[in-house]
Amino acid sequence: MVTISGADLRGEVKAPPSKSYTHRAVTAALLSEGRSEILDPLFSKDTEATMLAAELFGALIERGGERLLVEGRRRPVTPGDVVDAMNSGTTLRIMTAVAGLAEGGYTVLTGDESLRRRPMQPLLDALGQLGVRAWSTRLNGTAPIVVEAGNMGGECRIRGDISSQYISALLMAGAAAERPVTVQVEGEPVSRPYIESTIAVMKEYGAWVTREGYTLFHTEPAGYRAARFRVPGDYGLAGFIMAAPLLGGGRVRVTGLDPRYPQADRAVVALLAGMGAKIRESAEAVEVEWTPLRGLETDLRDSPDLLPIAAVLGAVAEGETRIKGVHHARHKESDRISVLASELRKASIQVEERADGLVIRGGRPRRATLDPQGDHRLFMAFALLSLSTPGGLNILNPESASVSYPSFLDDLRRIGCEVRPT
Repeated sequence: MVTISGADLRGEVKAPPSKSYTHRAVTAALLSEGRSEILDPLFSKDTEATMLAAELFGALIERGGERLLVEGRRRPVTPGDVVDAMNSGTTLRIMTAVAGLAEGGYTVLTGDESLRRRPMQPLLDALGQLGVRAWSTRLNGTAPIVVEAGNMGGECRIRGDISSQYISALLMAGAAAERPVTVQVEGEPVSRPYIESTIAVMKEYGAWVTREGYTLFHTEPAGYRAARFRVPGDYGLAGFIMAAPLLGGGRVRVTGLDPRYPQADRAVVALLAGMGAKIRESAEAVEVEWTPLRGLETDLRDSPDLLPIAAVLGAVAEGETRIKGVHHARHKESDRISVLASELRKASIQVEERADGLVIRGGRPRRATLDPQGDHRLFMAFALLSLSTPGGLNILNPESASVSYPSFLDDLRRIGCEVRPT
């Protein structure tokens, strides 16, 4: 348990590498014959889960400094052990589809307690339509998952309203399948920029996707080719540093961002500006300076990972903040809508929980002990809220930040925060 305090924050922080792009680059390198070089990857528990999975599927990975060298394979081997995705939904979903490409036999995939609650049935059904048998061992649509290697190809339908990761998984595996794959998306997909990120990485590795908007995607079995790829900075994770001066005062600058690559969480810049933040944005950096915040109404359907940041800013902003479009945030590492509502109330913030979001009445948070329930983004959001709380907040699970942003507490110290064990 820790308490975070600080005022008049100053300094510069390099954005952590993108978690989403690291997952996708490692997967594409696994499916490429030859040696790929991945520069500036994110080393975290989530991305380590993907690297370990890739090794079980036959990739040879050299980890060194700020790069990865990945010797891939045209066709994955059948893992000799269970694939443990730990807490990473991206790993579980993408590697479940990759398992359908294996040389033969069965692949078993699982994860921690939180991950074993996340829905998988839509992806399992779609793989079945593509000739790959996959099922939940508990027959409840969640991990552990068993996948029997098959001759992947054909057409499938999948819901788009639960997770874009299903679509990303089918596209990445489909490009390495033995036959063409067509994915028809039913309903309006959520988190659409993540699909764009997937396609961007696939193109860097020589795979192509044809499409009709977000309703129909098609891959040909041309496969991937080894590539050299530099992972861009992560706007969503950097958003926690950008938001810090809005809760603690001061001015900070975040570097290492690359707006050329699509990222859902680049919307954090518009979100902060919409709440009144003074922002200066250049080609690779964002500078944020404290100004009084005002509530707003925002639809985060395509960037649900910004919900925790929006919620804690809304907790101290003048007036009401209405966050909608994030029903799928209930299927993340925690039910983020429910946990945010219950924990913010502990800090004396007025919150109304809705099916697809929150209505928050800005106020002055009071000292309390908040439990992020092992969710890394909730821990980081509560750490920021502590900056605006007289005496600070006691926040459980500081180790959870290592899932996506291992240097988070060090970066807070770098801009003038004090981190105290309590």
